[in-house]
Amino acid sequence: MTAPAAFARNAWYPAAWSRDVGRGLTARKVLGEQIVLYRTEDGRIAALEDMCPHRFAPLSMGKLKGDAIECGYHGMTFDGGGRCVRIPGQPIIPPNAKARSYPIRENMGLAWIWMGDPALAATTPVYDLAEYHDTNWSSVEGDALAIRCHYLSLADNLCDPAHVSFVHLSTLGSAASEDIPVQHEKRPDRLVTWRWIMDSPAIPLFQKFGKFTGHVDRWHYYHYHAPSIAVIDFGSAPTGTGAPEGRRDNGIQIHACHFITPVDETSCIDHWLYVKNFPTDALTTKAMSDQFRVAFNEDKVILEAIQRNEELPNRRRPIRLAIDASPMQMRRMVDQMIEAETGIKSESSTAA
Repeated sequence: MTAPAAFARNAWYPAAWSRDVGRGLTARKVLGEQIVLYRTEDGRIAALEDMCPHRFAPLSMGKLKGDAIECGYHGMTFDGGGRCVRIPGQPIIPPNAKARSYPIRENMGLAWIWMGDPALAATTPVYDLAEYHDTNWSSVEGDALAIRCHYLSLADNLCDPAHVSFVHLSTLGSAASEDIPVQHEKRPDRLVTWRWIMDSPAIPLFQKFGKFTGHVDRWHYYHYHAPSIAVIDFGSAPTGTGAPEGRRDNGIQIHACHFITPVDETSCIDHWLYVKNFPTDALTTKAMSDQFRVAFNEDKVILEAIQRNEELPNRRRPIRLAIDASPMQMRRMVDQMIEAETGIKSESSTAA
């Protein structure tokens, strides 16, 4: 699938885990731009372009002095808003002596950055999942998984229940779902893709941790929020106990959250966590997280291989299958966001 020529900029993207940003200079790359992050003395996160406007030295190679960064090359110093507050040996500070600053918010264990029009950031909420804050649920932070592929290839994967039956047979899938059709629906705020697998064995993850003794009815709902958020609601309940009709209190349920950072045109980072409706002790939680690592690394291997093939010269165009309807809709959603910002239509938007 052909990737758009640009990124949607007026959106919140995960820049880093909150746990990884402290009283030091942390370098990140988002939408192809170098960013430096740090916490001010009152605990807030500041984000600046990682480039001194003088000779373009990375500010992340400098020093944090109070709440300002001193460039490691000639000592120009910038506050958390990017304003130059000191030039050694020069009392006059030119008005263009600035480093671009970016709005930052923290939620769900992540520092979210706004790369577009700052005026729009104030009126755009950061994604939130109610269950994350619910005391009846528990959340577990995962990793920042670096994947060498375009971020929309990962989004394809996260709008695609069908691949689970073949890629994740030891963790999240089984052969029982191979021929189950996939449904999808475009809603005002998201794209939802789903399927139910009725009266079948539990998936390996739930066999290990769910303690099911018989067949289950299981569901997968993939909630995609453009451009880079996917939350997968999946779970199981004993067959015939009413899960398809909405009764899921007698089953187990997990929200697997994937917050994607587009690094550049050929790489991304999957910040993943999960929220579950059943308690586990520390050892069991670690064992579950390790199973998720196995599954997500399986995706990484496939997606990086696809990226290598996509970069081959004179590669052929991919064929379309019925299971591609949701991923194609996903890409149209992103293209339409980019079109709204740039006025440039993409091929997938015009084909919609």
